[in-house]
Amino acid sequence: MRISTNSLYESNVSRIGDTQSSLAKVQQQIASGKRLLSPADDPLGAAKALDLTQSQAMNTQYTENRNSARSALSMQEGTLQSVTSLLQDVRSQVVAAGSGTLDDTSRKFIAGELRSRLSELTSLANSRDGVGNYLFGGFKDNAAPFSSNGSTVSYAGDNGQKMLQVGTSRQMPAGDSGDAIFMNVPASAVFSSTSTSSGTGSAALSNITIKDASQAVPGHQYEVLFGADAGGAPTYTVYDTTRDPNKSTPLATGPYASPQTIAAAGLEMTVSGTPAANDTLSIKPARTQSMFKTLDKLIATLEAPVTTDTERSQFTYDLGVAGQNIDNALNNVLSVRASVGSRLQELDTLDDAGSARDLQYAEQLSDIQDVDYVKAVTELTQKQMQLQAAQQSFAKVSGLSLFNFL
Repeated sequence: MRISTNSLYESNVSRIGDTQSSLAKVQQQIASGKRLLSPADDPLGAAKALDLTQSQAMNTQYTENRNSARSALSMQEGTLQSVTSLLQDVRSQVVAAGSGTLDDTSRKFIAGELRSRLSELTSLANSRDGVGNYLFGGFKDNAAPFSSNGSTVSYAGDNGQKMLQVGTSRQMPAGDSGDAIFMNVPASAVFSSTSTSSGTGSAALSNITIKDASQAVPGHQYEVLFGADAGGAPTYTVYDTTRDPNKSTPLATGPYASPQTIAAAGLEMTVSGTPAANDTLSIKPARTQSMFKTLDKLIATLEAPVTTDTERSQFTYDLGVAGQNIDNALNNVLSVRASVGSRLQELDTLDDAGSARDLQYAEQLSDIQDVDYVKAVTELTQKQMQLQAAQQSFAKVSGLSLFNFL
């Protein structure tokens, strides 16, 4: 078979070019440390590497989320530790105030100190994180959740909890709302009221206190029914709706004039407003009371003069109730702190699992992408020998010519 000189040159140039390209690819693999320079080198391996890279990126994001959650929870824990110390100090003051050696002046000194504690508690409840967001406002973290109007502290936040994805199948609350920590605290010997109006009248309770604990029945609900006597003058009647649901036996009755102090079943309440006939006020035990209200009632108890035996008995009872509610507030804070601690511990466990997972991803990616230097250097040497052989043989072949024999 005859091979033209032109074909010989083109064939050898093509082969030398292919060898040079192959040699350059091996050099790039050695220089970059990567076996896969493009998806065409190993389509299946490139697809697996892409999946592993995405999984590794998600694992990195989970790590960042855990760091954010840990920072927020640590700040909350620090604040709640201060709240715990404050409540423990208040509890000590309650014990000191119960001493029979203190007079009205000494108790007022304690009340003045507790007013400072109440302001401090409000300040702690309005604590911020490192970027200026309020810790206990729920989703409304750009405005102070607690505001004070005299002795009344109100909550303007919500019950939301910011959830962070800290693992493939784990969302964790990065904080707790101030409503759950400071406002909805289990209460002892506290009452609340609701009113039902006929549409033409109004009545409201401004204060409910237990004046005679021996008569007050825990858990019972009461109702104040307004009516009129034969001359049309307003009256009130109190019923124990728990014991007497048909309201057949009144506990107390009398004429009504706003504001009216009504005493029944060991309770004393102040009613104001102008009720119409058949208007009612329902009184029932309150399940919760805010820490701020508990402190405010304690301050009022310490500021009230104690001179008679009746006042002394009432003071002892009110101080005992205040101590119970301070204990309830302290237990509520400790419960939240225990929850925060368990979440921080879980974050540590998730960090260990995340680190192990990241190492596993890195090993799998290395198996797919990284170059085997022993194999690559051997292949480089082989390609160099092939290129040299091709170049030398082409030089020999291209030198063959009939003109050399003329």
